Amino acid sequence: MQELSQALARAARTMMHPRMLWLMIWPLALSLIVWIVFGTLFGAQVFNWVESYLNQSSLYKSVTGTWPISVLATGLLWLLMFLLAIPLVLVTATLIVGLVAMPMVVRFVADRDFSALERRRGGTFVGSLVNTVVSLLLFILLALVTLPLWLIPPLWPVIPIVLLGFFNQRVFRYDALADHGSPEEIRTIVKGERRWLWSLGMILGLIGYIPFAGLFAPVYSALAFTYYCLGRLSQMRGIQMRGIDSVRARRLR
Repeated sequence: MQELSQALARAARTMMHPRMLWLMIWPLALSLIVWIVFGTLFGAQVFNWVESYLNQSSLYKSVTGTWPISVLATGLLWLLMFLLAIPLVLVTATLIVGLVAMPMVVRFVADRDFSALERRRGGTFVGSLVNTVVSLLLFILLALVTLPLWLIPPLWPVIPIVLLGFFNQRVFRYDALADHGSPEEIRTIVKGERRWLWSLGMILGLIGYIPFAGLFAPVYSALAFTYYCLGRLSQMRGIQMRGIDSVRARRLR
């Protein structure tokens, strides 16, 4: 647990650098544009499909049959669709960060805090692409399988966070280790740290739902997974992480 809190704290500190601030803006902006356009073009059709699906249930029809309840149900359904769009925006921004920005994030973190860590280049761009595509397909499959449960009030806030936790750790763990870890080291950390990686992913998924903080979630997630994975890799090799203060002091000499 201490490693998770340290990774989150170091990610929060590094996130304030101008390079990282820029990375926070454009992936999320691009993701928002994509889903705003999609919602404008197809939002009404999706709403009608969900409503017709619900109307197949006699219980739903009996509960929402009267006039005031039907209006309230329609409003709640639009609100639910809006809330369900948040994971879609975050997933899209995460994909953009993972495919395009993650190498820059890893280089930046490694140069600042892991300069003694040897690059063994166990991952490849093709491996990263395949990992991202597989992660997306698994996320979609799990989302479809659990979709009926999303309509149950006690479960719908929890299920997206669990799914985002799964997706975050699937996407970022490989890219965080691809440049520095050997193939065997990558497999060892992914297997041995699975529980903690998923825990970190769910924490970051939860942050995505916090107002304004969610705007920074994709890049913050990339930084947190990079710090955690490179930190575990350093411990495997018996290398102590160089503190930022010592690095700065050395540069000033």
